[in-house]
Amino acid sequence: MGLISNGSTIFDNGSMASGFGGNLNFISKATASASASIEFTSGIDSTYKEYVFYFVNIHPSAESYFAFQADTGTNTNYNQTITSTFFRAYHREDGGESGLSYFTASDQAQGTGFQNLVENPQLGTNNDENLNGYLHIFNPSSSTYVKHFIARTLSQNDDSSPAYVLDNYIAGYFNQTTALTRFQFKMASGNIDSGEILLFGIN
Repeated sequence: MGLISNGSTIFDNGSMASGFGGNLNFISKATASASASIEFTSGIDSTYKEYVFYFVNIHPSAESYFAFQADTGTNTNYNQTITSTFFRAYHREDGGESGLSYFTASDQAQGTGFQNLVENPQLGTNNDENLNGYLHIFNPSSSTYVKHFIARTLSQNDDSSPAYVLDNYIAGYFNQTTALTRFQFKMASGNIDSGEILLFGIN
């Protein structure tokens, strides 16, 4: 049995018809190797209304925060104005501690700094420590609206004993009506020792 609206088939036998729903379209991938930063300077334009960056096994050279910023045109200052929120759930390996907390140290109120994507404990350097997750950007090419983003990352910290799993939730907007065309990712200190960042567009 199908679902039809205004003459268009939306669902047919339980499957979404062609042309409905978003498809992930691979644009590019950057692989870190003791990288001071990773920049995406092409592929973010009016082709798609939404873009998603996926973080895979991000590992730092020094215990630090993983963060991002954006810029317009060919500018490379990476200092766009951000208002954001940051909260985090955590649980210790031995089950001895868990909680949910809001972090004012990692939110911004019309700030121009890099937006943290992980909170205390910071991302550590032990061999098995890494960060994974995504950053979702909405309509970065709009010349009318501010640019909203949502991010969620999972990280582990072994430097405290027992180790923690950290579930980080970040959201906000760039208070900018000019198109955002480039994004940069880096650690607050040290390098991105290894890992991959993949960029997709959603149609």
